[in-house]
Amino acid sequence: MSCRSRLGNIPHHLELAANFQVGSDLGGSDETIISRLHERPVFVTHYPREVKAFYMRQDREDPKFVENFDLLAPEGFGEIIGGSAREEDYERLVGRMAEEGLAREPYEWYLDLRRYGSVPHGGFGLGVERTLAWICGLKHIRETIPFPRMLGTVYP
Repeated sequence: MSCRSRLGNIPHHLELAANFQVGSDLGGSDETIISRLHERPVFVTHYPREVKAFYMRQDREDPKFVENFDLLAPEGFGEIIGGSAREEDYERLVGRMAEEGLAREPYEWYLDLRRYGSVPHGGFGLGVERTLAWICGLKHIRETIPFPRMLGTVYP
């Protein structure tokens, strides 16, 4: 099956993809297109530094990017895991905060974790409901949530 036929029923996604600019973040439509083009989960790595959080570790070989990843489930399910290496270098962290215009005071507790040295480390988040929807082949994530919020429903 060709790429166009797999994506033919989502013309709005194709329009958004055609207007994608290198250096910008991937949106939901972009992730949908990528995930529909693959039969297995696919990793997307090294996003532009400007579109990611200040605490993500800059790629030491190419500082325009950060060391991060998203794992996209196939068949249009999109991102199921997102993670990154965390910046362990205090001076780089403070520099990124200044670039972002972030006040230091609310982050002093976080800076203290790096001020006297840290080890290289990372973190990630797993979308349990989305992963379950993909594994079970469910059409809507709402089907994986025990008590989904729905218009007109106050009690489960």
